[in-house]
Amino acid sequence: MTPAEFLSTDLAQAAQELRDKDEPFAFATIVRTAGSTAAKPGAKALLSADGTILQGWLGGGCTRGAVKRAALQALQDGTPQLVSVAPEDLLAEKGVAAGDEVDGTRFAGNGCPSRGTIDIFIEPCLPSPQLVVLGASPVAQVMSNLAPQFHWSVSSTPQRGQPHQRSFVVIATQGQGDLDALKAALNAQATYVAFVGSRKKYAFLAKKLAAAGIEQSAIDRVKAPAGLDLGAVTPEEIALSILAQLVQDRRAAMRPTDG
Repeated sequence: MTPAEFLSTDLAQAAQELRDKDEPFAFATIVRTAGSTAAKPGAKALLSADGTILQGWLGGGCTRGAVKRAALQALQDGTPQLVSVAPEDLLAEKGVAAGDEVDGTRFAGNGCPSRGTIDIFIEPCLPSPQLVVLGASPVAQVMSNLAPQFHWSVSSTPQRGQPHQRSFVVIATQGQGDLDALKAALNAQATYVAFVGSRKKYAFLAKKLAAAGIEQSAIDRVKAPAGLDLGAVTPEEIALSILAQLVQDRRAAMRPTDG
């Protein structure tokens, strides 16, 4: 639960309904105002995946466009946004223009007669990443039990991920339907596919996948063997190495890039 939800029962209820449906959303909070503004610091709103305000209030229409753009960016990147909405002449005094981003703050113009300045923090809330574990092996069983503790939504059926939800597949069939599981994972166009098995074994299966018409670029993206090289031996250790690799990949995707 986010700080915004602690302060508003309506926001909390609306947010939970979206979580239950695995739908992305964002919170917007006014953190600072200057001059004449309708809304004041502490005002909050819940925004849908398309930037529409579903609950709460942030003032008039002067901030709506900037908040929507910031919300869409936050949901796309998975990182918070801080937007400062101010009259064009005040932006010019600061040496910035609408659309500029300086030190983590994105600036937007305020054309309303009030000529106030409003700083708004946008916090994205994305569905838990989808982890599909294929197989009934000991490694698969440990993975399925361990992953939810690290906020993964676990299932055993590959399917195309929802918008804003990354999809990861770990194939731990270990000789029981390896090829069929690989085909299902690649056809689902998962963000990440890992195969529990040796490089030699996957090289053999890769030839069969190519013969079945799977694109070579998709075949080459499969991580085989799955997991970080921790020297893992037991099913528990192997599952841990795979989960560590999953976390590494997940966090790398959320890390801001320079420029």
